[in-house]
Amino acid sequence: MVQAYAEDTPLGPDMVVMRDTCFGGTAKQWLESNGDDAYKIRCSMRVSAYFGVDPKRIGSVLDGILAAGDRPQSLIAFGHDYYRSHLVGYYRGHGPNPSGPDAPEPTQLFDATQTLSWDPVHDRNPRLLVGEPEQCPKNDPPVTRCLREPESGSVAGIRKRHGMVFKLELGSTEYYEVAKDGHVVTG
Repeated sequence: MVQAYAEDTPLGPDMVVMRDTCFGGTAKQWLESNGDDAYKIRCSMRVSAYFGVDPKRIGSVLDGILAAGDRPQSLIAFGHDYYRSHLVGYYRGHGPNPSGPDAPEPTQLFDATQTLSWDPVHDRNPRLLVGEPEQCPKNDPPVTRCLREPESGSVAGIRKRHGMVFKLELGSTEYYEVAKDGHVVTG
């Protein structure tokens, strides 16, 4: 997915953080009352990518992302619609805030599979800026693995070089499970 953003949009990744976690199925089920989880082990992966952008280009960058999402079979979840087209106009200085005149500056696009957020351009409140990723825990394969590329990368460094930061978060993907009956599911 990060590769699709790099190839199809004006964004190029400056830092990528991947967290891979496996855990045992010892928790009680939430919805059924028959006892423990139905799996012995389940593994999932989360990926966050950080991109630097010149804040003067945010309108064209957003428009490029949405244009990529408009293409058939695109992996980019966000395309042009009424709100997003007005969002581009807002950031190009051609219209009001699409969320309303008293609404905070929009800084996020959300889909069930991915979230794209960015530093505000008009509201310089430091609490609204994209934050640093959590520190990687100690790698303990096969239970936990965390990669940060480049290892010394930081959101502050990206912001210093480019002016602002975009963050792409991909929803947690379960890719491996061993059921208590021994059945293995890969995804």
